[in-house]
Amino acid sequence: MDPECSRLLPALCAVLADPRQPVADDTCLEKLLDWFKTITEAGSSLLVLQENPCLVELLFHVLKPQDLSPRVLSFSLRLAGMFAAQEDCFQYLQGDSSLFVASAAGQLLVHILDLAMRAPPRGHPGPQACDGPACAQKIVCHLEDSLRAAAAPQLTQALNVLTTTFGHCHGLWTPGLWGRLSPLVGHLLEKDPVPASHALVDLLLSVARSPVLSSESGPWETLALTLSRLSPMQAGPLALGILKLQDCPQALRTQASGVLLQPLACVLKAAVQGPGRPGLPDGAAGDSVTVDTLFSSKSACVGLLCCALAHLELLQLLPQCPSPWPQEALLEAVVTVLRFCNGSAVPASDLGGHLCATLVGCVRVQRAALDFLGTLSQRAGPQELVTQVSAVLLEYLSGPDSSPTVLKKAFQASLGWLLSSPKTPGCCDLDPHAQQFLRELLPVLQKRLCSPCWEVRDSGLEFLTQMARHWGGQAAFRQVLLASEVPRLTRQLLQDPESYVRASAVTATGQLSSWGLHAAPAGPEHPGVQQKSLLSELLHVLATDSEGFPRRAVMQVFTEWLRGGHADVAEDPEQFVAGVLQAASRDLDWEVRAQGLELALVFLEQLLGPPGVRCPYAVALPKAAPPGTLAQALQALCRVQLFEFAFRALFDCDRPVAQKSCDLLLFLKAKATSCGTPQEERDSPDVSSVEATLQKWQAGEHGHPLGDLEPAAVVAVLRSMDLEGLQDTLAESSDHVERSPQSLLQDMLATVGVLGENEADCY
Repeated sequence: MDPECSRLLPALCAVLADPRQPVADDTCLEKLLDWFKTITEAGSSLLVLQENPCLVELLFHVLKPQDLSPRVLSFSLRLAGMFAAQEDCFQYLQGDSSLFVASAAGQLLVHILDLAMRAPPRGHPGPQACDGPACAQKIVCHLEDSLRAAAAPQLTQALNVLTTTFGHCHGLWTPGLWGRLSPLVGHLLEKDPVPASHALVDLLLSVARSPVLSSESGPWETLALTLSRLSPMQAGPLALGILKLQDCPQALRTQASGVLLQPLACVLKAAVQGPGRPGLPDGAAGDSVTVDTLFSSKSACVGLLCCALAHLELLQLLPQCPSPWPQEALLEAVVTVLRFCNGSAVPASDLGGHLCATLVGCVRVQRAALDFLGTLSQRAGPQELVTQVSAVLLEYLSGPDSSPTVLKKAFQASLGWLLSSPKTPGCCDLDPHAQQFLRELLPVLQKRLCSPCWEVRDSGLEFLTQMARHWGGQAAFRQVLLASEVPRLTRQLLQDPESYVRASAVTATGQLSSWGLHAAPAGPEHPGVQQKSLLSELLHVLATDSEGFPRRAVMQVFTEWLRGGHADVAEDPEQFVAGVLQAASRDLDWEVRAQGLELALVFLEQLLGPPGVRCPYAVALPKAAPPGTLAQALQALCRVQLFEFAFRALFDCDRPVAQKSCDLLLFLKAKATSCGTPQEERDSPDVSSVEATLQKWQAGEHGHPLGDLEPAAVVAVLRSMDLEGLQDTLAESSDHVERSPQSLLQDMLATVGVLGENEADCY
């Protein structure tokens, strides 16, 4: 510890321990505790205590929850772990209602337990849970008492502590601890209902993942027992966690899969006469329990189905996904769920009738089922089922009762199934079934673009943008789209009263225009008028729209057009870039200005080539632009006034804009200086007036014009500027100030008048 800090610390401890003294705010205390934590982690906790005994008094002071916010208290508890202050942890673990404090206390207990139970030097036996140090025994006894407690919060917190312990501590002492406590955990499974089930599931999965515990059979047997004792709702998260485990026994995996599949098996059985498709449970032991849950109440039925659908959606995306995967049965089950929800299912049992009455119009289940249906598109399915999927999606997209969120998810699922349609060998076009789906889909999309609900219009535009991005060049899509009113309606939505819709319309029209799928020309005598007017209209949006979202969308579209060689841009790139940068430079939205710099960088790369990635092991220097090419590029950059835009952005009050400008100018500086000669550097023009203007801009005086710049002057200014140093400064945190420990201690003491005059360093 710094000698000056050692001198100041006792005085600060005395101030903090005195209730009559006003103490600095929580931020200062957090910084102080952070410093203490750093010095104790860097050295010996005992040595720090011996040198500064007042630290203990300070810690006991800051551990008073009535004096500090939960954030500071939790931070203090983590620090107190260095000094084994477990008495305070027990108090907060048992009685504090703050999640911050309970979590920090639990982490502290785990830290103390791990330190106490670590193995001694080689040649000595490691401690066991039954004969460890006194502080460890006290913690274990406390956990035993909590596992026997009737109070749910105390039991939950003890389970959370054990979850953290087995998740982070993998010493040889952990099997002994689990052996001592597992009977108490087992007793919890004998209760009805099982208490603290969520925390219990987390604990058992943590034990199963532990490398020193998973080799034993005990954890697997406990998991199997728990699956059978929990309710279907409680067992779902445990089943999903079991299936994620690497070395799980096959019998347990099969049991866990059955838990997740059982609700959908019951739904399918409720609507299908005769045997269903193979792959789902067909009357397992959990069938009656699941049916009882589905019958018990609407909330239980909806909750169970939503959880089952969500868990199966996650499971399909995992490498540990069960094989074989019952794709056909799941497709049929999800379609059946969606038909129950829109009232088109035909019940085949009492349960089916109950589901018809319970699920009709249920938005929660509709959303979950559509999410899972979209995920199922990543796997193949028989054409008859794919046709059923297309039909139910069209029902939801055209149904008058579909909510905006359901419609959005139906659009997303439709896109997934279109993307997954089989491709004809040697052809990238949509297959005939997908083309038929698309022909039926476009009139529905056309209707939704006229919806009075702005969320629906927005979802339709997003769906159109994605379709154009994927199939804009394919004949079948182009034919169907151009035969509809969708392009014209999309163009009209540029004037929508809702800014989100205007932004989505900008993106959609930009994407359509990139593929030549814009609205039909005004007349045969002016074949290009409509396309050019789109560019003018988007420039008008950029200059006049009162909301930031549409203007940002315009800048992104213009950047894509420039990068992709859009026909209008290719006619006169300099005029296009100059107009866009002029509009962006006046914009008050920092994201618009930042996107303007992105467009400027694309233009620069087209003139000079992309910036090379500097490899630290490369021998050759970065490739320089040829002098002739560089001179022409600089002339073009001056004509579009890119440098004035970039230099103003360099001193922008929004740091992301300044950082992007600095990166752009550094790229240009590297290109320019790498091909310069010493003679050129000696003959550089006088740029004192330009530098003076830049200094005024940096000071906030932006009214001074930069004037006309010549390429040689630009290169000279770039060489004279310390852009590398500015880049480092901009990379620092926004609160980068002098914050040394000594300065912090001086400031805190100055607030209570302990320091003499002029001794404070108030940063």
